[in-house]
Amino acid sequence: MRKYLYTAKNEAGKKVRGYENAENEQELYQKLRGQELYLLSAQAAEEQKGSRRLNAKVLAEFSRELGTMLQAGVPLIRALTILASEETVKPVQKKLYEDILSQLRQGISFSDALEAQGNAFPQLMIHMMRTAEVSGNLDEVSLRLAVHYEKEYKLRGKVRSAMAYPAVLLVIIFAVILIIFTYVLPQFAQLFENSESLPLSTRVMFGISDAIRQYWLQIFIFAAFILVLLKALLGVSSIKYRIDRLKLRLPVVGKLLKIVYTARFARTLSSMYSSGIPMITSLQIGSQTIGNAYIERQFDEVIQHIRSGESLSQALGIVDGFVKKFASTVLVGEETGKLGQMLNSMADTLDFESERAIESMVSMLEPLMIVVMAVIVGFVVVSVIGPIYGSYDAIGAGA
Repeated sequence: MRKYLYTAKNEAGKKVRGYENAENEQELYQKLRGQELYLLSAQAAEEQKGSRRLNAKVLAEFSRELGTMLQAGVPLIRALTILASEETVKPVQKKLYEDILSQLRQGISFSDALEAQGNAFPQLMIHMMRTAEVSGNLDEVSLRLAVHYEKEYKLRGKVRSAMAYPAVLLVIIFAVILIIFTYVLPQFAQLFENSESLPLSTRVMFGISDAIRQYWLQIFIFAAFILVLLKALLGVSSIKYRIDRLKLRLPVVGKLLKIVYTARFARTLSSMYSSGIPMITSLQIGSQTIGNAYIERQFDEVIQHIRSGESLSQALGIVDGFVKKFASTVLVGEETGKLGQMLNSMADTLDFESERAIESMVSMLEPLMIVVMAVIVGFVVVSVIGPIYGSYDAIGAGA
């Protein structure tokens, strides 16, 4: 099914523009006739210019500034004009804001104008803005979105900062190994030229060293090819599904990922539910923000259970990939009538737990990487020093 940007006329002869999902233009025509609209022209949304997804920081700043101005009584078009004219706004963002302004002036709703920007704005924001337009609380929803994306940005920032040291250490390990095989080992090669027999480990070390120095370009091209191939394979849905399932089974890392996925989903569901978006729609969009294909695919069954009359807590209890206490928290929220608050509280708690889990994982990862480097260096040293001492013993015995 495709999304179409259409222009139509109503019975009063007034032009109407908007978006509608349909398999083709014929189905679009029939849908609009059911709404007493007469199709004039249509264009597939995918033919509209696409944009790269704005990151959480930009979305938070956009929502915060927009919500603050709307709350102060500034009209929407004027608020967007101010945002587009800011000196700190990047050219790509400026172009997006100006296109949104252009569509607003043509009578298209704010949520549809956001959706017309391709992938720039997430579905979560689009649906929450669409609901806010109906309820008339665009300022409140904008500020709620600002909080949502600020927390998402902070969590991602903490993950990146926590992994910075292990990443640097990994680069150092690679550099040390490269120096050993390309510079240090060749210095000892002449010592063993006349040796009749060398230990297997020594021959392997020198073989690797020779291969790196002689075929470094081919090795580099092969490594680049492998990386491209892996990236392409990850784009295959069936492979991505299996890899995402495997992630959850990994020791230590799997537990951390479950916490992160649950926190992300809980915050998204809380934001959408509190904004008045129907539960089915909230689940459909919320599942897409998790970032795990294995968990996402299970939501088809979750939605079926809810449509058959089961409670949300029962339906979420079947999901493999969330922490076990999540369904219990949702049950408490259902019984107390404070589901939105419980989901938000759960997300905050899981954010804290994920930070602690990341710190714990990094604290284990750092010494492990040092041990790996020590083992590699030690193996090289033993492989080189052993034959040297052996030659000394042979000389001594001959004397």
